[in-house]
Amino acid sequence: MGVSSEVKAVFLDRDGVLNKPVIVNGKPYPPKSLNELEILEGVKEGLEQLSELNLLLIVVTNQPDVARGLTTAKVVDEINNNLKQKLLIDDIFCCMHDNSDNCECRKPKPGLIFDAAKKWDIDLTSSFMIGDRWKDVEAGRRAGLKTILIEHQYKEKYDKPDFTCHNFLEAVNTIKSLV
Repeated sequence: MGVSSEVKAVFLDRDGVLNKPVIVNGKPYPPKSLNELEILEGVKEGLEQLSELNLLLIVVTNQPDVARGLTTAKVVDEINNNLKQKLLIDDIFCCMHDNSDNCECRKPKPGLIFDAAKKWDIDLTSSFMIGDRWKDVEAGRRAGLKTILIEHQYKEKYDKPDFTCHNFLEAVNTIKSLV
């Protein structure tokens, strides 16, 4: 994970960035099954464009519903594997802990990003985080990434990201203008 690394990456949140979240009372939640999984418009095309720029595409996702007993690790793995089959994704790093576990991998802590950077020898200062929630922006900021928020008008606070976009392709175009 040295500064001399030439490997650049785009870190991607899963629900609300790659696939449609389930909105309940203005807050996003993951799909409960593979049947509910719906890839958002422009994602496949956008990932292909980023891949053509030789950027690694790494998903970093919180899935606390496993710790909360609302879903199983098997369901989360099925959804993640389905996304890897359908989309150009190099790797997926997943935290299945809840806030009370106080782990290092749950965003807004940057543990998943650091784990990926170590595995793939990624230069974090030349890489990006695309998320749809404040935890994604904060994790990206703590890891030294340029942060891009896809604004979905959720009912929650937001820290100011480096860039704000309205959809995935707009986020991709922002990255293309910077690399």
